[in-house]
Amino acid sequence: MYVVIYVTAESPEQAKKIAKTLVEERLAACVNVVERVHSVYWWEGRVQEAEEALLVVKSLKSLVDRVAERVKELHTYTVPEVVAVEVCGGNRDYLRWVSEECAE
Repeated sequence: MYVVIYVTAESPEQAKKIAKTLVEERLAACVNVVERVHSVYWWEGRVQEAEEALLVVKSLKSLVDRVAERVKELHTYTVPEVVAVEVCGGNRDYLRWVSEECAE
């Protein structure tokens, strides 16, 4: 089963470091870095806003826990966002490539 994992980071530089590590360690086949997203969220009892970078991680369901742990090790946030969404379909050749590039 394939997943897309969303991770936010405090800066494009941090996002690129995390992305490169996930791909080098074969926890992801590909990571897109969207350098600027505006986030609005509850934190410490009030609404907060921040400019962040977004990682879109293509991986396997079997690797989600390992990705989450690795992100937590690399991240500066106390509670980094790591949210996995199952992929219900897509280009079979691309999905096969994701399988081949991720280490289970």
